[in-house]
Amino acid sequence: MAEQAMTVRAAGPQDVPAIVALVESAYRGDSSRAGWTTEADILQGQRTDAEAVATQVADPDSVVLLAERGGDLLACCHLERHDGYAYFGMFAVRPLLQGGGVGKAVIAEAERFAADEWGVPEMHMTVISVRAELIAWYERRGYARTGQTSPFPYGDERFGLPQRDDLEFELLVKKLP
Repeated sequence: MAEQAMTVRAAGPQDVPAIVALVESAYRGDSSRAGWTTEADILQGQRTDAEAVATQVADPDSVVLLAERGGDLLACCHLERHDGYAYFGMFAVRPLLQGGGVGKAVIAEAERFAADEWGVPEMHMTVISVRAELIAWYERRGYARTGQTSPFPYGDERFGLPQRDDLEFELLVKKLP
């Protein structure tokens, strides 16, 4: 029997709990250690919450894309439209599926969506600068380090509980076709 194809769709309000659960499982706690994108050693606490995701889903200049196979949520990402670029974030792949090509397919679809649906020429994202392996993965997808950094929001528990004092975000940019 052939494996079902992965499909990508925009999230609706009914998807918020599943999105939060996926994002938390991919970045925080012991479940995240099954994949390679865990932040469990640098951040504890929450990665996102239902209120933040519901706001993203409802925003007309925003879309949360869901990758599914047979109704099972495999991955998600958030795109936010800005003047001249789309911001890419909240990218999560189920930990046991990481490294299997799902993430590559989702980021490619996000880039296609941003270019084709919104007509923006660039994709921007910020990555915690100490995440060298993750930054290298994005560089292999055509993202360039800009050297532009912004401070990590220490003291704002909505972003997690930092386990080190050297965290900052670095801006990565990719020109879209």
